[in-house]
Amino acid sequence: MNDCCGVSCAPRNFFTKEERVEMLKEYKKTLEQEAKGVGERIRDLEKNN
Repeated sequence: MNDCCGVSCAPRNFFTKEERVEMLKEYKKTLEQEAKGVGERIRDLEKNN
């Protein structure tokens, strides 16, 4: 059996409420950064046309 430290290396399926909240906050931050980048790109394209 190929495992890590005696437990399966499969991705986790169950997370605590605190873990889910933290993951969602990180996801939201990533989306906000992406939206900022999109806004900058739009402004750049509008300037150059």
